[in-house]
Amino acid sequence: MDTSIFNDKSIKPDDDALKKAIGKSFKNWKLIHKYVHMKCSEASDEWNYPGTKYGWSFRIKDKKRAIIYLLPREKYFKAALVFGQKATDEVIISKVNKGIKEELSKAKPYAEGRGIRIDVDDKNIKDIFTLIDIKLSN
Repeated sequence: MDTSIFNDKSIKPDDDALKKAIGKSFKNWKLIHKYVHMKCSEASDEWNYPGTKYGWSFRIKDKKRAIIYLLPREKYFKAALVFGQKATDEVIISKVNKGIKEELSKAKPYAEGRGIRIDVDDKNIKDIFTLIDIKLSN
């Protein structure tokens, strides 16, 4: 099952625990965090524990919505974003990786939009930035 490496509700993760858990990918976590805050001055951070099924996740949001979720796993993390139809259309015509576009196209549409989870690595960090830009422009 795809769950957080942090699953004890009584222990909210901090940077030291996060760095230890996700290892080398911590630098990409910090890059994404910095990028969102640079692009959106109203962004705020929040660790969230929706239940034992998912464990702890990190959410960066503005006043009205979540911009991105960062999902810690063992030695890596995932970025999760939800796009409305207009933003989904923008992603499809953007220069992001074809695999990301295909996954988004196949994602089941819900009232809040289509959700996508991406394993973050050095090769797709620029794609993540593009997705954040599209999210923030819609």
